[in-house]
Amino acid sequence: MRGGDPSMLRRLNSAATLRELRDGGEGTLSELAARVGLSRPTTEGVLGELMERGLVAEDAPRPGAGLGRPARRYRFRARAGHALGVDIDARRVRVVVADLTGAVVGGHRAGLAEQAPPRERIAAVRAAVRAGLRDASVERRSLRAVAAGTPGVVAPDGTVTSCTVVPGWTGVRLGRELGRSFPCPVLVENDANLAALAERWRGAARDADDVVCVHAALHTGMGALLGGRLHRGRWGAAGEIGMLPELGLRDTTAALVPDAGAGPLFDEAKRVLEDAARGVPAARDAVERLAARMARGIAAMALVLDPEMVVLGGPLIRSGDALVAELRRRVAPLCPSPVRIEASKLGDESVGLGAVRLALDRIDEDLFRLDRPADAVLSVADEREAAQG
Repeated sequence: MRGGDPSMLRRLNSAATLRELRDGGEGTLSELAARVGLSRPTTEGVLGELMERGLVAEDAPRPGAGLGRPARRYRFRARAGHALGVDIDARRVRVVVADLTGAVVGGHRAGLAEQAPPRERIAAVRAAVRAGLRDASVERRSLRAVAAGTPGVVAPDGTVTSCTVVPGWTGVRLGRELGRSFPCPVLVENDANLAALAERWRGAARDADDVVCVHAALHTGMGALLGGRLHRGRWGAAGEIGMLPELGLRDTTAALVPDAGAGPLFDEAKRVLEDAARGVPAARDAVERLAARMARGIAAMALVLDPEMVVLGGPLIRSGDALVAELRRRVAPLCPSPVRIEASKLGDESVGLGAVRLALDRIDEDLFRLDRPADAVLSVADEREAAQG
């Protein structure tokens, strides 16, 4: 990192050192200089700048370090800012608060009336955010990015352009509505896309770059990662092949329990899936019919993208080991290439965690961008009270 524009070199050195501290852990001045490939004086200067910006802390030397003056140790300040993930669906809202390393520090979940109008639903989201921040003991001004997941097609500006799951949700400018509540960037993304991000980050797809994530709920949606990056399409509708009724992905839950009584549909579906796992013949027949129906759409997505892995997630999968096994059996013959099909291990955490990952990616753009002075990348002067974080 020698030669060239001095200011750009400072930013490169700063970004490299900060990333090494965050991803590689704490270290002494000498250790960090060796790990990053800088001289000791350059590393010392970079660490001083990062400490002034509140992103790095100096810890007391470790006891018993040998003769001479103990070496100072430096670490990334994970609580120099926070990411907020929000998962909104027809029946509930879930909030996840994480520090800058992605460690979850708090959150909240609340039920929603399925027929709640948009204004009431957004008010409930704001209330859940307040409760989640209280639970995490995090101030709103500490948030560096917010991401929200929702069913439906989401335009680049955060508008829900199509949604058949949440009543009245089509046309809601969710990005703008939520943006009024936060002093930081607010992103809105399709829930299946966020589930795909979460699976690659902390779930079943950590070793895969090309992934299709199936989110089986009232309807079945899909998210896709290509080369490790989320594939949204031009208008945010990539993966919405469930809109074609011929592919068997619409009204997924209703198809499993076509004669549902007055109880909640998901509860009835859960009972059928549990009965199928116990070998109840009528329930197994229902699961086999549903799997045969869904297999067409899942195979169609796999044929188009040829992924390394298909991850099955969503409310139906969480209760349905029998459904996972039946889908494996029925999808494979429809695809000429081997299709690795795995069940999600994240449960109902996937969309919220994916939202956190998306928010962290946005924060990283600010932390490590090189086209503006380093002291403007992330100001945390108003958070000195978190110096122990």
